[in-house]
Formats: sequence, C-alpha cells, structure tokens
Amino acid sequence: MAVVDVTIVPVGTASAGLSDYVAGCLAALQGAEGVSWQLTPMSTVIEGDLDRVLAVIRQMHEQPFIKGAGRVVTTIRIDDRRDKALTAAGKVAAVQARLGKK
Repeated sequence: MAVVDVTIVPVGTASAGLSDYVAGCLAALQGAEGVSWQLTPMSTVIEGDLDRVLAVIRQMHEQPFIKGAGRVVTTIRIDDRRDKALTAAGKVAAVQARLGKK
C-alpha cells in the first residue's frame, strides 16, 4: 500500500480563497473505492494501491478546471514501501514511539 501526499492548486482564479476548489477535489475523492484519505490544512493524504491512488488523483486534478481555473499545479509525494505494510498512522506512530510517546 502506498501513502501519497497530494496538493492541488488552481491558478488563475477570481478569488484568493480556494476552499471551493478543495471541496471539489474532495468530492471526487469521496466516491473513490479502495482508498482512504485524510484532509490536512495544507494537503490531502491518500492511502491505497498506487495505481488506484494515481487514478483518483487524476480525477481530483481535473476538478479545478471544471470550476473554471485556467491552470492547475498538482504536487504528489509518494511513499511506496513494499517490504512491509505501510499506513499514514503507522508512520506517525513510529516517530512517536521514538519520542517516547504512544
């Protein structure tokens, strides 16, 4: 399973506010099967099979264009570990364990 961090930024919009565009991207994500996700203040973290996650990100990338953006910049970071199970929660727990927290 891959853990993927994605940020989708519309460029050329009429307003500095982006929440409507973010909501459109998340609407595409909400209906996606085989992935789990978490919205953060600066990006969205998606977990799942890498091919499935990339297909969903492609759909998300289109949403700002549908809402009228003239340009969209999408940044993707992929953590694809294949020697053992990987989850976003597991990554956080591993660091917290090293800090002595649980």
